[in-house]
Amino acid sequence: MCGIVGALRKNANVVDFLTDGLARLEYRGYDSAGIAVHNGDEIKRVRRVGRVQNMAQAAHAKNLTGHIGIGHTRWATHGGVTEPNAHPHISGGLISVVHNGIIENFEAERERLQALGYEFNSQTDTEVIAHSIHHEYSQNGGDLYRAVQTASLRFHGAYAIAVICADDPNHMVVARMGCPLLVAFGDDETFIASDVSAVIAFTRKVAYLEDGDIALLSASGIETLLDKQGNVANRNTKISELSLASLELGGHSHFMQKEIYEQPKAVADTAEIFLDGGFVPENFGETARQIFSQINSIKILACGTSYYAALTGKYWLESIAKIRCDVEIASEYRYRDVISDENELIITISQSGETLDTMEALKYAQAQGHKHSLSICNVMESALPRSSSLAIYTRAGAEIGVASTKAFTTQLVILFGLAVTLGHLRGHVSDEQLTNYAEELRLLPGSIQHALNLEPQLSAWAKDFATKPSALFLGRGIHYPIALEGALKLKELTYIHAEAYPAGELKHGPLALVDENMPVVVIAPNDNLLDKVKANMQEVGARGGELFVLTDLDSDFTETDGVHIIRTPRHIGVLSPIVHTIAVQLLSYHVALVRGTDVDKPRNLAKSVTVE
Repeated sequence: MCGIVGALRKNANVVDFLTDGLARLEYRGYDSAGIAVHNGDEIKRVRRVGRVQNMAQAAHAKNLTGHIGIGHTRWATHGGVTEPNAHPHISGGLISVVHNGIIENFEAERERLQALGYEFNSQTDTEVIAHSIHHEYSQNGGDLYRAVQTASLRFHGAYAIAVICADDPNHMVVARMGCPLLVAFGDDETFIASDVSAVIAFTRKVAYLEDGDIALLSASGIETLLDKQGNVANRNTKISELSLASLELGGHSHFMQKEIYEQPKAVADTAEIFLDGGFVPENFGETARQIFSQINSIKILACGTSYYAALTGKYWLESIAKIRCDVEIASEYRYRDVISDENELIITISQSGETLDTMEALKYAQAQGHKHSLSICNVMESALPRSSSLAIYTRAGAEIGVASTKAFTTQLVILFGLAVTLGHLRGHVSDEQLTNYAEELRLLPGSIQHALNLEPQLSAWAKDFATKPSALFLGRGIHYPIALEGALKLKELTYIHAEAYPAGELKHGPLALVDENMPVVVIAPNDNLLDKVKANMQEVGARGGELFVLTDLDSDFTETDGVHIIRTPRHIGVLSPIVHTIAVQLLSYHVALVRGTDVDKPRNLAKSVTVE
């Protein structure tokens, strides 16, 4: 949940890259930032609490220069948000380290190193890395690569690290275990980063490190790379297709606003997988047809917004494909006894493909005997797809705003496509139904665009929400997960406490919270549960609650003083959850604007969750 960058350049200062790269990675953590560069025969460092801009200004004021350097933007785990806890960490004025991840045995390592005479100046787990490498370096005659290799054997947990040494102005050592790290190549310059977005302005040639890799780098590229078995290895260089324009705001005020408005295209691009190629198993991998013919049930593992996408997908998979589907929070699944079934398909969903809880849950499932797995992800070459039997990528493009928008809706498109594919393969979807589903998918981007046109009305609602301490979201059936997503977005962006319930559960407890200060958002499309939802709304109105109803043009609602209505386009049937998602995203965005919170970088949160 932190961002790492580094650079080795023969003829240029690295500071411009370090600061630019960290600014592009700030969505991964923005509690503090720092850089360290090799300057003459010493390492010079600048760290600041707060945003990357604060640190960049300080580095400029100090006229910091160097041909080799590392940088970090932090999301606090061990220790508070203070300058001593900010990275890079330095040991003995000699070894400087940046780190993403968690060292689970840091307390034992801290005690060991203190016994060796090392003093600690921070509360972080990262400082044990710096001191441990320093100790090994002093013990083996000044071989930095060997020092990192030996020290890393002691680290339990997940990490991506980059190390430079005052004694060596020409090399950097990087290591990866469980957290993303890539190496990128220019002309007489080499870069490292947690994410390709940090390097795309400088080069498109990248290689992704794998778990257990330790590499020695120079400005000419990778000099040595050993895998986790200690064997010499090569990692293929790829040309990134990421667009630099996708990392810029353009004419938008925030990345979240931009990404909300990119959803018609993102959804259309993702739908093309099925509209161009058909609802065929091969969309999910070369062996998908064979695997799909063997499975008898599905289990989906995910976290956060991806978990809500999974809950929505469960409805489609069971109603369209007629296959049993369970959905579990990844961080809970991995810590309980499970009953394995070798014919159950394990699906993992992650925007980044690096979500640690989901990765570990997949490993646990595989260890329990699950042999079939499918990853749904937005980032090529990330860890989850590489660890799965099958993989399919959403086409959302880069998502910078911490609160997920287009990644969520494109995940829903993939899950819908999977349900239809399995339904047809299993004989539950006729050719005629297949044609109808394709037509609904083809019309979806237009319906999303119509939903975006409701922004002025949702902005007006935001003024009513902004002063309230809490909010309640209600939905039924397949729209209940969208209520959950709406409540999450409001919490993330506005810091207003929000909860979501199935509307039928209102009378079993949550109704006690309802009064004139509790706005109640109801997702009420004109489906077979509409009359049930209307009855639940009567329960709210009878207690003086104020209702904010998201419905569609087909429904029969009357607006009154206590009932506010916004109508999305006509009810579009099975894909309705995707259209109603747009409304809850825009509502939360505008409440955040009224309250003056940081839309793209909500407090205490980061984009890629690579820690437990």
